[in-house]
Amino acid sequence: ENGFFPDYASLPRADVVYLCSPNNPTGAAATKEQLSDLVKLCKERGSILVFDAAYAPFIRSPGVPKSIFEIEGAKDVAIEVNSFSKYAGFTGVRLGWTVVPSNLKFKDGSLVRDDFNRVMTTAFNGASNIVQSGGLACLDPEGQKEIEELIDYYLENAKILRETMESIGFTVHGGIDAPYIFVELPEWMGGSWEAFGTILEKAQVVTIPGAGFGPGGEGFLRLSAF
Repeated sequence: ENGFFPDYASLPRADVVYLCSPNNPTGAAATKEQLSDLVKLCKERGSILVFDAAYAPFIRSPGVPKSIFEIEGAKDVAIEVNSFSKYAGFTGVRLGWTVVPSNLKFKDGSLVRDDFNRVMTTAFNGASNIVQSGGLACLDPEGQKEIEELIDYYLENAKILRETMESIGFTVHGGIDAPYIFVELPEWMGGSWEAFGTILEKAQVVTIPGAGFGPGGEGFLRLSAF
């Protein structure tokens, strides 16, 4: 009904609000209007928004924000996290980053970044030199070119999966600005685990039952372009 965008306004106030866009598992990418409303709500409630942009490079649709900081006022309420994991094949290597704006403050006026820095320098000694070198290679012109080619390949896979499921009568979500396709299951297929088992046994294709992501995922299958 709302493109899988959470109805935060109907929920009780929270100190921290989390959003992943483009989303795993639904494949939904939040619009500028949706994110603007969310930033406004966080300002009104005094909540910190943690925005997970790990799949941002998969966005191809014009006007769909790749960063929460494209939204006016976001630097006053938001932290953005990102990673090389998904679009540069760093899933096992683990290298990411967090943006904590200087504008983001606690109620007493102290900087959130100072507390974040204290936690990180206490609990984490930093990525190894080898991993950092790999990250730098991802950011040079040759690395960026290879990443773009890889994302194009994944998005073509997503297009094939989406169009195939639509052609056989399923309602699907995602697969446009994300590598994931969320497939609605008809009642005759049973629950998501039953559908997973049927497809595995009859087609030898591995899918992910929606129920594996929580109760709200029941009735869906997640397909991956990776």
